[in-house]
Amino acid sequence: MLTQMQSDALQDAAEALDEGADQNPVIEAAGPVAEAIEGAIPDSGVSWLDSMVDTLAQAIGGLIDGFVTHLPQLVIALILLTFTALVASVLSKWSRRLTRKLKLAENLRDLVEKLSRVVVWFAGLVAAAGVVFPGLGAGELVASAGLASIAIGFAFQDIFENFLAGVLIIWRFPFNNGDWIAIPAEDVEGKVEEVQIRMSLIRSVTDELLLIPNAMIYKNVVRVQTDQNTRRLTVMCGIAYGEDVGEGRRVIREALEGCETVDTDKPVQVFAHGFGASSIDFEVTWWAKSTPLGQRESRDEVIEAVKRGLDEAGIEIPFPHRTLTFSDNEPKIIEVFRGGGGD
Repeated sequence: MLTQMQSDALQDAAEALDEGADQNPVIEAAGPVAEAIEGAIPDSGVSWLDSMVDTLAQAIGGLIDGFVTHLPQLVIALILLTFTALVASVLSKWSRRLTRKLKLAENLRDLVEKLSRVVVWFAGLVAAAGVVFPGLGAGELVASAGLASIAIGFAFQDIFENFLAGVLIIWRFPFNNGDWIAIPAEDVEGKVEEVQIRMSLIRSVTDELLLIPNAMIYKNVVRVQTDQNTRRLTVMCGIAYGEDVGEGRRVIREALEGCETVDTDKPVQVFAHGFGASSIDFEVTWWAKSTPLGQRESRDEVIEAVKRGLDEAGIEIPFPHRTLTFSDNEPKIIEVFRGGGGD
């Protein structure tokens, strides 16, 4: 017979087994799929093998039973995601129409559209996750997303820096697709083809495509060359000291006013600039198209017109003269190089 102490120990062990069974619902109450799998596998007669097979059958059956149990929740989550996609599409079209009515820049329209999509999809994913995982609250999801964003931010610091710079460029900078810009510090000049979230596509004057990180644009001085339709040009022109300064100024001004590429709505300015080495120098300033091609075409036409006008008026455009002076020993030196010798 068992002693009282042994009887108490067996009772405590039985209670511990009952508690362990309560904490393991898969073993305590197997689903129909798990029971079917267990019934389909015959016993081998080897206890350890049968135990291992039963455990594996319960695990596989439990997964299938869990999937079947949560199938309605998965269907609801899929319906939510489908509804999210529909709302994102409708909101995207509505935001584009609204920004078009507000006459916002094209890049800013794209930014508003993308942000609206991101907000709708984030809300839809949070709702779907709450349906699939009922025990996971919205606050926990947002907190997890915040921690993940911090970790990703440290890992991809440069990418996020360019992303934020791209958002600020689209939101505030006064240039759009098609504008010509120059970044003197980086020796970059070209036409803006597209401002993306992470980088900007610049087409150079040599037709090369430049991929410029947005942080580089945001941190440096940017010259927007086509912010206005016209841009000012200046060239220097000189006349001989013997010519009349007032007459030269008049001829140069008339030559500019007759050029087709010169904007006559803005004043043509011709000022005597200073005393050069061999000429009275004029600073000639006018306005022309702001594009690089327009600037080059106008400069070419103006220089040709000024040269022709001064020639027709008989006004000399001087050029440097060089005077060579030979010493008395020059003939002897030349004779030595010719091989004639000498005493």
